[in-house]
Amino acid sequence: MTEWTCHTESIEQTQSAGVALAALLRPGDTVVLTGPLGAGKTALTQGIARALGVRERVTSPTFTMVRQHVCHNSQGIEVLHHADLYRTNSLDEIADLTLDEMVTTGGVAVVEWGEMGDPLWPPTIVRLSIQPTSDTSRTLTVELDAAREPSSDVWSRR
Repeated sequence: MTEWTCHTESIEQTQSAGVALAALLRPGDTVVLTGPLGAGKTALTQGIARALGVRERVTSPTFTMVRQHVCHNSQGIEVLHHADLYRTNSLDEIADLTLDEMVTTGGVAVVEWGEMGDPLWPPTIVRLSIQPTSDTSRTLTVELDAAREPSSDVWSRR
């Protein structure tokens, strides 16, 4: 695994980082997002969704746990499964969401508060941490396998 970082100064820049990350995703990927409340996990997901060709509005699935968005792209990704584990109470509840099964048929999962399901994720997940450095600034760190290299105008090797 290789770590890449970027620094964003606005919601729009965080979304742009998501666009750059989406270019590296493949069907079957699970992206685990971590960071405190209000860090920008949903903004990053909105950028990923835009790049994957999601046409409807993407909002946090806090109360529904998982939302599916049809994708229109040339990457072979048909569905974006956007999950939020913030309100889950146990690993059993997270396992019952069957995110691993959802991504096997041309899907990608982006999981907010994903660290809550760590024992359940395969070793091949894409892990991304968002840390606020001020009210508007963020440091994003993503762990990717060596074969994937994000856009160097947004991300830099750590």
